[in-house]
Amino acid sequence: MAFPKTYVAIDFETADAQRDSACAVGLAKVRDGSIVDRLYALIRPPRSRFSPFCVGVHGIRWSDVKDCPGFKDFWIDNAQFLEGADFLAAHNARFDRAVLGACCAMASLPAPRLPFVCTVDLARNQWGLRPTKLPDVCRYLGLELNHHNAASDAEACARIVMAAVVENPRCLCPFGV
Repeated sequence: MAFPKTYVAIDFETADAQRDSACAVGLAKVRDGSIVDRLYALIRPPRSRFSPFCVGVHGIRWSDVKDCPGFKDFWIDNAQFLEGADFLAAHNARFDRAVLGACCAMASLPAPRLPFVCTVDLARNQWGLRPTKLPDVCRYLGLELNHHNAASDAEACARIVMAAVVENPRCLCPFGV
């Protein structure tokens, strides 16, 4: 089956509970049903204090990112990664959309005007899955995952969309794409 859309799966890790605190991002670009490009970057968040809870989730500390570009510099250098994309995909898209929006606002940059496909909702609609945490969906589909590594999470999200579209080419219709 020919995949009719180009999209970018995106995953952020944050330093604290504030949505402008991206400390890592993973991107996976899909064209014609294949991952054609990947990007992973550590990002210096606006504050040096990392929440112990967040560090426990992803293992990233201030010492890992203190010399990395902030979001503004990262985005200016890499926003072209989204060129040609019809939509963005994320697992629990509300979170990643909020992080992207908050980071763009903090950096005085326009947020991308692309629709989001949420792979949590997609997994529920397509396969009736519960629970729909990323490891659960990956296990169901037989996908490898290094959970809370932004690159691995983004690639898994890209593959979830691919699997759903192969089974049901109209599965993205509820998302307006």
